[in-house]
Amino acid sequence: MKTNTILSLKNFSVSVEKKKIIKDINFEFEKGKIYALMGPNGSGKSTFAYSITGHPAYSVEKGSEAVFEGEDIVNLSVDKRSVKGIFLSFQNPLSILGVKLRQFLYFALQGKKDPLTISQEIKKYAKDLKISDDLLNRSLNEGASGGEKKKLEVLQAAVLDKKLIIFDEVDTGVDVDALKTIAQFLRKNKTDKTYIIITHYNRILKYLKPDHVIVLNQGVIKKVGDHTLAYDIEKNGYGK
Repeated sequence: MKTNTILSLKNFSVSVEKKKIIKDINFEFEKGKIYALMGPNGSGKSTFAYSITGHPAYSVEKGSEAVFEGEDIVNLSVDKRSVKGIFLSFQNPLSILGVKLRQFLYFALQGKKDPLTISQEIKKYAKDLKISDDLLNRSLNEGASGGEKKKLEVLQAAVLDKKLIIFDEVDTGVDVDALKTIAQFLRKNKTDKTYIIITHYNRILKYLKPDHVIVLNQGVIKKVGDHTLAYDIEKNGYGK
């Protein structure tokens, strides 16, 4: 394993309800890099994301290794993986009635950051992401559009300050202006972080310019290339 590797997968296989979805993946993700994970519907992209973050419905098969910063995390719970520095931004963020973003982050970062620092970071990042005060003062995601929810997820990732951040379709339901804003924000706040961007489209990748594009199909890595691979997929699809 390379010294700059943040996550190393060896013979990594995942099943859902006894059906094998991810099949013997071997790959090393490096610190400070941007990865795009692409593939057709049902290829295993979201299964990959949930299994890395430890969702209990996704069963990592015996013999699989997922080594994060030198420690195998296969048997660690979701909360312990989060403490180590792994974050997942959801495809469809849920609304949490009665809980504002500030309250949510105060609780999540209790004992790690003081409330004043959290409030200052929320204000700063909200300005950069063009998130209104009205949205911040509502219950989390209440009445928010798809694009607003994705911006709030990105803001949370920034405040929580994790090392490996997986964005599952952060570009879905986002208009072109919001997409540019999100992409610019991610690049600006990328220092010492590794991004895995799960997407069906090249449009956000045009702004982020990933270091590596990984094509997943039927649970297997079919291709790995630089950012130009995403242009090839946009032009020719996954079949060529």
